[in-house]
Amino acid sequence: MDPYSAEGELINIHNHFHQGQYQEVVDFDVSSLSAENALPARVLQLRARVALGQAENVLADVRGETAPELQAVSALAEQALGNTDAAVKTVEGLAQSAADNATVQVLGGTVLQAAGRSEEALALLGQHQGSLDAVALIVQIHLQQNRNDLAVKEVAAARRWAQDSLLVNLAESWVGLRLGGEKYQQAFYVFEELAQAPATSSVRTLVSQAVAELHLGRTEEAQAALDQALKKEPEYADAIANLLVLSVITGKSSEELMSSLQKADAEHPFLVDLAEKSDLFDKAATKYKAKAAA
Repeated sequence: MDPYSAEGELINIHNHFHQGQYQEVVDFDVSSLSAENALPARVLQLRARVALGQAENVLADVRGETAPELQAVSALAEQALGNTDAAVKTVEGLAQSAADNATVQVLGGTVLQAAGRSEEALALLGQHQGSLDAVALIVQIHLQQNRNDLAVKEVAAARRWAQDSLLVNLAESWVGLRLGGEKYQQAFYVFEELAQAPATSSVRTLVSQAVAELHLGRTEEAQAALDQALKKEPEYADAIANLLVLSVITGKSSEELMSSLQKADAEHPFLVDLAEKSDLFDKAATKYKAKAAA
C-alpha cells in the first residue's frame, strides 16, 4: 500500500507538510508507525525542521548517517545554510549511487534547482515512479522557467493517476495562478478551503489565499488573509512581500514594509528581482542621458 494514499499511514503527516504546518509535522506522534514507514516519517520531520529554520540542528542530527535519504536531508540542510557547493556535491554523489530513491530525487532536485541547475534537477526528478512530491517540484520548476505548457501537461498527467490528491490540487492551483482568467477563481477555492479550515490552516495557505484574492482584485479580502498570516508568524517574509505589493496596489506607503522585508529576509526573491530591475533601469537611463546630451 502507498503510505501516502488515503489509506496509508503517512497521509496525515504528509498532508501537514504540504499544507505548510511544519510544527505539526515535527510534533506528529510516529510511535505507532510500522517499521517500513519510520524512515519516511523521520525525513518529513527533518524537512519540516529545516523549513522552520533549524537547519544547523538537522545537519548535526544526520551527520555520519549512511542512508541515502538522510544524506539527501543533509544536502538540503547545507543548502538552507547557504553552503550550496557542499550541498550540490552531496547531491551529485547521490545521483550517481541512488538516483532511483524517491527522497534523493525530490531533495536532490530541490537543491539543484536552488543552485540554478534546473535541467539537472529535472533529469533527476524525471526518474520518479509515481511520486507526487516529484511531480509538484517538476511543476514548480517549469513555472519558474515560464514553461506553462509543460507545467499544464505535468499536472494533467498526474491527475489521471492521482485524482483528487492534495498535491495535485495544489499543483493545479499554482498553474492556475499563472494562467489566469477563470483559473484564478478555481485556485482561490482550493487555497481558501485550506486556509480557513482550522485543521489545515497555516501561514503559507493564508498567503496563497491572499495571492489568489489579489489576482481577483479583492484587495480587502487579501488584506484580511495577510493580516491573519502575520498574526501567526509576524516575520514571515512571503506574507510581508505580498502585503508590500498590496500596499503599492492600493496606494499606501510601502517604506516600512520594505524595511521589514529586508530585516526578515534580505535575499527574498522580491528584493533580488527589484534590485536587478532597478540596476537595469539605471543603466538604461544612463545610456539615454548620454544620447540626449550628445
